[in-house]
Amino acid sequence: MEQKPELIHYEAKGGKYRWVAVTSLLLAIGAILKMVTPGIAGVTPNWTIAMYCIAINLIRPNLGQAIGIGLVAGAVNIPFSKSAFPYGNLVSELAGAVVCTLLVSALAERKLGSLNIRPAVTGFLSTVTSGLVFTGILKVVLSLPLEAYLYGMLPVVFVTAAINTLITQLLYFPAQRLFEAKGGASCPKS
Repeated sequence: MEQKPELIHYEAKGGKYRWVAVTSLLLAIGAILKMVTPGIAGVTPNWTIAMYCIAINLIRPNLGQAIGIGLVAGAVNIPFSKSAFPYGNLVSELAGAVVCTLLVSALAERKLGSLNIRPAVTGFLSTVTSGLVFTGILKVVLSLPLEAYLYGMLPVVFVTAAINTLITQLLYFPAQRLFEAKGGASCPKS
């Protein structure tokens, strides 16, 4: 009788820097979506923030890694910015990524029934943080009147945050399934 060859299954190993690849991929997707998504009534989702919030929820980086994610996200946003001062993205995305990381570290899974809503919470608060920092920079750099800031810019920040809340929550679960199916692991804590 002929013996069949033995099949050996090896579980996927993520590698030490898999988190960099996952984050880079998500930021690239965010940049492409930001570039092609039209604004509606002056509001465009900030896909970059949504994507780094998803990445941070998946990989749980340390503070140094979050700073790197924020700086890369800010740099990626500069060429696609429709702002009069695109370099403000470096500071605003840094702030958003750090806030997201601190929230992910501080919050256990937040449940609404059986649904983990931590991605929505982090997406909203990170977008608000990034938006407030960015609009604050614009107000100072462009010497904008307080009325323009309060009634023109802040409403856009909060509407964008609401949109990003939905995007982050909806896209987190498919990303999580892919990440875990491929042997996902959190960042190495160096």
